[in-house]
Amino acid sequence: MTRSRPCGYLHAVSEVADRYARVAEGFRSRMAAVPTGRWHSPSPREGWAARDVVVHSTSVHRNVAAMLSPPAGQTPPADPERAATEVKSRVGVMTFERMVGTLLCADTMVHTWDLARATGLDERLDPEAVVVAHRFLLPRGDQMRVPGGFGPAVVPPPGSNERTRFLCFTGRRV
Repeated sequence: MTRSRPCGYLHAVSEVADRYARVAEGFRSRMAAVPTGRWHSPSPREGWAARDVVVHSTSVHRNVAAMLSPPAGQTPPADPERAATEVKSRVGVMTFERMVGTLLCADTMVHTWDLARATGLDERLDPEAVVVAHRFLLPRGDQMRVPGGFGPAVVPPPGSNERTRFLCFTGRRV
């Protein structure tokens, strides 16, 4: 039985997919540009080198993708159905689409910046994705400030742009 979706549902899935693709490409391009001698450079994430940032981000993406792996012998549902699948996240149950569009994008952007800062690369982030992620995370700070999550928030300098406020919220000193 196929569930009906609101008219804008496929557009919303497409918007999230497009945003995620931009965010992921930002990380991929930084990873590809790391100078050979900079893989052991310390990152803003205390105790991690540039290489550790990449290992972590790759692991997170594998874990997220595994959430939608069907049991052995079953065929995966169509993409819109998969996007609507409810999954457990650090902040509670949500659709896979919402988790990718918020938590995964936020994690990827933070680590894009970590990698760029560690290796002297371009630190810009997708401005639209920053706004969406920051807006989603602001009321969930306590849920994110746990071991393995964000560090304590840093007060952003007066007049900071959205990217700086987002990074400071995640505990980064910009």
